[in-house]
Amino acid sequence: MTVVIGVPANADPAETRTPIVPDVVKKLDALGVQLVVERGATQGAFLLEDDLAVTWVDSTAEVISAAQIVWTTGNLTPEAEAQLRPGQILMGLLAPYSSAEHASRLAQQGVTAFAMELLPRISRAQSMDILSSQGAASGYQCALIGATRSPKFFPMLTYAAGTIRPARVLVVGAGVAGLQAIATAKRLGAIVEGYDVRPETREQVESLGAKFVDTGVSAAGTGGYARELTEDEKAQQAAALAKAIGKTDVLITTAAVPGKKAPVIVTRAMLDGMRPGSVVVDMAAETGGNVEGTVAGKEMRVGPAHVVGPVNLPARMPVHTSEMFSRNLYNFTAPMITDGELVIDWSDEVIRGTALTHGGYVAHQSVGKVLGLQTVAVRAADPLADQAPTDVQPAPAVDATAVQPLPTTDQEPQA
Repeated sequence: MTVVIGVPANADPAETRTPIVPDVVKKLDALGVQLVVERGATQGAFLLEDDLAVTWVDSTAEVISAAQIVWTTGNLTPEAEAQLRPGQILMGLLAPYSSAEHASRLAQQGVTAFAMELLPRISRAQSMDILSSQGAASGYQCALIGATRSPKFFPMLTYAAGTIRPARVLVVGAGVAGLQAIATAKRLGAIVEGYDVRPETREQVESLGAKFVDTGVSAAGTGGYARELTEDEKAQQAAALAKAIGKTDVLITTAAVPGKKAPVIVTRAMLDGMRPGSVVVDMAAETGGNVEGTVAGKEMRVGPAHVVGPVNLPARMPVHTSEMFSRNLYNFTAPMITDGELVIDWSDEVIRGTALTHGGYVAHQSVGKVLGLQTVAVRAADPLADQAPTDVQPAPAVDATAVQPLPTTDQEPQA
């Protein structure tokens, strides 16, 4: 039976990316995969119907009816999700930590949902890592936003009457997004500094030509994440960071914690210490913000600073971010297709670790912990892994307003 991948139009009208591009269509065709795409699904990324050799249909319902696997750049509408069948695969950016009701609904329908935000951060999975590819685009955009909002030139300029000194840029968070922001600001000619609570990032920051801000606090943890700081360490960190922020013309913050509200790193007092006309770009605005006073989707005057809270930054450059997104999805999906058949290897830690729901249950322990839901992990070694255990009740219907997230301390800010 031919594997069919379906691509519906984006449920969010502000989303411009598409999970399918011509290069990936050719690769899927070589695997014997048939593609069914809803008309309009690729327009935001400037791809026309003639650009893609796929089967075009007129509605999301037709896509879901035809497909074994549904690729998406975001969650479907509730009406579309209600049409998903038991055993059908939903794959893409699904905001797994956002709603207990949503996760439970997918589980009850028997959908196998792979939330790409949950992909294990291991070397073998780098080619599938949507968060990293889209984070690089976000960091790039943050540097450009800072440059266009700043009343100063980024590069040093010499003109007939003298020399204009370059702007100073500080990037907080040296993950993929932060490093890309550093690199972009540096290419634009600014004097750039970088900061991260993980001391091992110092070499990466300095390799890009930026200076590392050393607060004297080391928060090295496990799994590439930082540990929680003590109160004394937080005070020491804040004092050193406030001093660096006070000298900055453009501040970019990129720290995020999976399943949690973004940590507030920059306080109102720190903003008050900035120069008039300073610009702050808070990449974490959508999850609460790293900066006190950030409002998602708005630009605010907070003390002397112009604070920008951008949302869905990758959608601002959908041609390239769609290419990256689509290749990540292909690299995740291709190992599941053998001789034209869909074969899921649940012993693969990448596949197992990305599963949000499977077989009628919420399958991801971290998501269940944050949302207060019971989880049943997929049994990797069991040849009957697709059959749910009989001694555990399926995920119940959940009133999302009644669910209180459980506190977690195993992961700390990651750029």
